[in-house]
Amino acid sequence: MDATVNPIAPPPVDGLRERLAFWLRNDATRLLWPTRCLACEDPGLDGLDLCAACEAALPVNRSACLGCALPLPDAGGICGACLDGRSPITETHAPFLYAAPLDRLLPRLKFGGDLAAGRLVAQLMATRLREAARPQAIVPVPLHRARLRRRGFDQALEIARPLGRALGVPVLPGALVRLRATQEQSRLSAIARRRNLKGAFQAWPKLPLPEHVAIVDDVMTTGATLRAAASALRQAGVKRVDAWVAARVP
Repeated sequence: MDATVNPIAPPPVDGLRERLAFWLRNDATRLLWPTRCLACEDPGLDGLDLCAACEAALPVNRSACLGCALPLPDAGGICGACLDGRSPITETHAPFLYAAPLDRLLPRLKFGGDLAAGRLVAQLMATRLREAARPQAIVPVPLHRARLRRRGFDQALEIARPLGRALGVPVLPGALVRLRATQEQSRLSAIARRRNLKGAFQAWPKLPLPEHVAIVDDVMTTGATLRAAASALRQAGVKRVDAWVAARVP
């Protein structure tokens, strides 16, 4: 081996498949079982649980508001709602829109308990977040303990763990606590969502927090959950809170 080559560093390539293959090439289980697309069940690409058609169809959120990740006509802009600068979130990154095949992968994780779908989503996110400002820690948006008991897992944590490994960022699953068992956000209006989440989160007082963290969740609709979580972290002394979500509802 050439002494100048770092065997640990990722190869200098831009292709999605090449980067994902680098992270997964040492997974011995993939040598025993061929990959299969988690979105449509067709044979998957080498080192990726996604077929060529679903990979090509990934709904990339190319031009988005830096404040809330809402799709915009031009890249690098700020939407009107974010111009007031009052959000506790510094930057929001949603690599994809909530459309096929993400609208099949994320429900498989959230409602079907398919943790492999969470790992795949994290891999896809990591390829798109490589240029984002790197936080000192990742904080998954927590479920209330009652809902966690019913579901058996926290979908945000199942995305955050492999995402943190891929990007080399530590994950702090206990940094944020959900104090109240709030109603399902999907059933509420935008105003009701904000009221529903008022005082819902608190930073764990005994856990030291770094100055810059990224909160991670699966889907962003109005952003009420993310802003409530970010506010709790800001009140605990975190100077910068970014939001990383897999998909943004347009």
